[in-house]
Amino acid sequence: MINLYNTLTRKKEEFKPIKAGEAGMYTCGPTVYWFAHIGNLRGFMFEELLKRVLKYNRYRVKHVMNLTDVGHLTSDEDTGEDKLEKGARRENKTVWEVAEFYTQAFKKDLGLLNFQEPDVWIKATDTIKEQIELIKILEQKGFTYIIADGVYFDTSKLPTYGKLWPNKKMDQNAKARVEMAEGKKSPTDFALWKFSPKEGPKRQMEWDSPWGVGFPGWHTECVVMSIENLGIPFDIHCGGIDHILIHHTNEIAQAEAAYGQDMCNYWMHGEFLMLKDDAKMAKSAGTVVLVEDLIKKGFDPLAYRYLLLTVHYRKKMEFSWEALGSAQTGLNNLYEKFLEFKEKKRIGVPFGKKAEEYKEKFLEAINDDLNMPQALAIAWNVAKDEELASSEKYYLLLDFDKIFGLNLDKAQRKIQEEIPEEVKKLLEYRQAARQAKDWTRSDEVRKQIQALGWEVEDTAEGQKTKKL
Repeated sequence: MINLYNTLTRKKEEFKPIKAGEAGMYTCGPTVYWFAHIGNLRGFMFEELLKRVLKYNRYRVKHVMNLTDVGHLTSDEDTGEDKLEKGARRENKTVWEVAEFYTQAFKKDLGLLNFQEPDVWIKATDTIKEQIELIKILEQKGFTYIIADGVYFDTSKLPTYGKLWPNKKMDQNAKARVEMAEGKKSPTDFALWKFSPKEGPKRQMEWDSPWGVGFPGWHTECVVMSIENLGIPFDIHCGGIDHILIHHTNEIAQAEAAYGQDMCNYWMHGEFLMLKDDAKMAKSAGTVVLVEDLIKKGFDPLAYRYLLLTVHYRKKMEFSWEALGSAQTGLNNLYEKFLEFKEKKRIGVPFGKKAEEYKEKFLEAINDDLNMPQALAIAWNVAKDEELASSEKYYLLLDFDKIFGLNLDKAQRKIQEEIPEEVKKLLEYRQAARQAKDWTRSDEVRKQIQALGWEVEDTAEGQKTKKL
């Protein structure tokens, strides 16, 4: 039995799929105008772990993820500039080139973090016709009105609007919203179709519609892309907590208004990755860390994956290089233990009662709303349990890694090259210089080390050396 926290009901519920043995899940993907930072990737990690848990429980999973390549404005709502159009001007490229470049960059990062890719990738620009058809249905049913800058959804016409909000009684007009477009009836009304601006740079992405030349609203895109691939209702819709109040609320509104039924049965949301002093990691603020930055500092990207396993997806998480250094050590130690058990294992050794109990505890943990910290603790208990045979430990950890995704089966023991005594002494001198903030002396010693054929790299774990 899998229990998942449903944002819609604000409680854990037993997962009951629409079709026995199958699970359909839609996850809001990246807006492909820039690189995804590690905070974004934390959200995608929780969704990927959900898929792994469903598959571990023998569900046939259909995972759909969108690529937002039009319509996502800089305000996340109905004002500002299209992020793709802005990115194209920044890089002096077409929007199509920008979208393709950052789509491939995103997929590369997923590979480095050993993410299982979605079964279906779908671009917002591939469903323009279907989005126009949805807006026509909403118009026919009396849920739309037109103002100078576009076609809007009238939220006052839908009594259930805002049911995803944590507090159903919250004053809609008092909600924190961006400035209202002229003619907009309510702060909660949202754009279904935006007209191309008459002033300023001409848009590269625009289409004809019954209402005028323009482009679809961000919230309309996900309704179409999810239902086109999974039907209505479908099982699970995931995203970040920042999507609850606006984006996902507006998806629900359109689906219910157009089709008269729930869009999906379970809504799941992941918490933010924060920086020191509770600062949000955000592209707009320039406070971002990329996967490439992890690698440049000497970390295995899977150390970040390991770090994410240590905090529940519904809890805020603070990122620091020191914490990542500890995660790297933990991952390295797990690899060493696993290789030790692999070398000592014997073929054909059956699981004993205790090993079976560990497997049951692990299943209980992951099925309890993806309790990865508990699951990881169980894995370490297995590694340290002297009553288990090496074969049992090996096969248990290999099985658990179907969830963790740490590539234990590809682990290799690191060969440490013997560092000459002369280099070791210079490393000590350099460390003392760095602690004294004598950067000139530190650089001088680095050059002396290089002259002896060794390279020094400063990482969160300290000085690392390797032969040139």
